[in-house]
Amino acid sequence: MHEFRVTVGPASFRLLSQWARPLDQMRALYADYPTPEIVDYTVRLEATSLLRRFIRPSAAINGDYMLPDAAPLPADQGLLGLEMGMNLQMALGWRRQMILHASAVERDGKALIMTGESGSGKSTLSALLGINGWRFMGDEFALIDPASGEAVPYPRLISLKNEAIAAMQESAQEAKFGPLMKGTPKGDIRHMVPPREAIAKMTERAKPVLLLFPRFGHEGAIRDMPPSETFMRLTQASTNYVALGEAGFEAMTKFVQDVPARAVDYRSGEEAMELVEKLWEELS
Repeated sequence: MHEFRVTVGPASFRLLSQWARPLDQMRALYADYPTPEIVDYTVRLEATSLLRRFIRPSAAINGDYMLPDAAPLPADQGLLGLEMGMNLQMALGWRRQMILHASAVERDGKALIMTGESGSGKSTLSALLGINGWRFMGDEFALIDPASGEAVPYPRLISLKNEAIAAMQESAQEAKFGPLMKGTPKGDIRHMVPPREAIAKMTERAKPVLLLFPRFGHEGAIRDMPPSETFMRLTQASTNYVALGEAGFEAMTKFVQDVPARAVDYRSGEEAMELVEKLWEELS
């Protein structure tokens, strides 16, 4: 097995693969991240059978935490498989902070959290903000410390999908991008390396002061979100709220009480950033 180790925010991973290429891609994209000696989780890419290691190679995503019924990926999408495996370990195993399926950015020590369904544009919006005066803190997960309420950075690679790929390549021409993977279960995917500042400061926490529910493809608008709906949506967006028990309930309740929430509709990245700046000036 080929091996690569990496630390992202508070979590460390050991990645193993029967194929060298996915780990070579990971090394290139995670070149600026620390290499840990002790890891929290192990992820493995393994052939579904001896034959499938060499003929039409097919990779199963295994590790400390697994989904036994998960469909394997073609081995040439191994980079995606490793990223999915890392996310799975966090989603099923992490207990140090409350996890929200959300993106996060920071300015002046204050964090903006964005959550929504797949396709809402939160990843692209966080990436755009991250190259326009904000510090990128995370794309897939926002980690909230139950004791302090602070947002803990988890700046993994930014997963861009379909039309967002070309948009970000145009906007972030100096950024480093991974290989374009077409026809994945999530459509076309290309990973973008976060700005170096995001990686260098990934131990620096921030206080959440605004929660957004972005929605791409609709006429620009801002709407208030009642606490009851915010609480319900966030419990659905958290992968470990139930596992944290009372600590999770208290952390979620405090977050909803302390952090104002708004729904934001937009038709373009430029419009979204204008709306974000307007809200930030009013509420932060």
